[in-house]
Amino acid sequence: MNVAAILKLKGRDVLTAPPSTKLLDIARMLGERKIGCIVIADDDGNVVGIVSERDIVQELARAGTSVMDEPVEVCMTKSVVSCREADTTDQLMGEMTAHRFRHMPVIERGRLVGLVSIGDVVRMRIAEAEMEAAAMREYIATG
Repeated sequence: MNVAAILKLKGRDVLTAPPSTKLLDIARMLGERKIGCIVIADDDGNVVGIVSERDIVQELARAGTSVMDEPVEVCMTKSVVSCREADTTDQLMGEMTAHRFRHMPVIERGRLVGLVSIGDVVRMRIAEAEMEAAAMREYIATG
């Protein structure tokens, strides 16, 4: 299975915000929508960063609550690792594990087209395993 299959099931909506958005507003958006990260994009729609709940907590621990009035660009991850729709779930799991993050933007032809989480990948892998097991049971039953 690949990223395109995940996006077909979950959809392609991605919450983005500009780098000037206050960290407090980012935290509110995360809480209100019950999501784990927001992709940060410039005025042209180019991905310039990503911010997660973990990034906010680390910045609060480092600088205190006054940081909540600062723009998100002070604590966002600027070197964003992304994937493509053709990438496999195995590739995603490897990247997410190696870099220790849970969300990955999907970029095609320089444009943001979706976002996948480790939860999305795990759900897809479980579905694959269930399909393989069912096919094996069918093969044994008819063989």
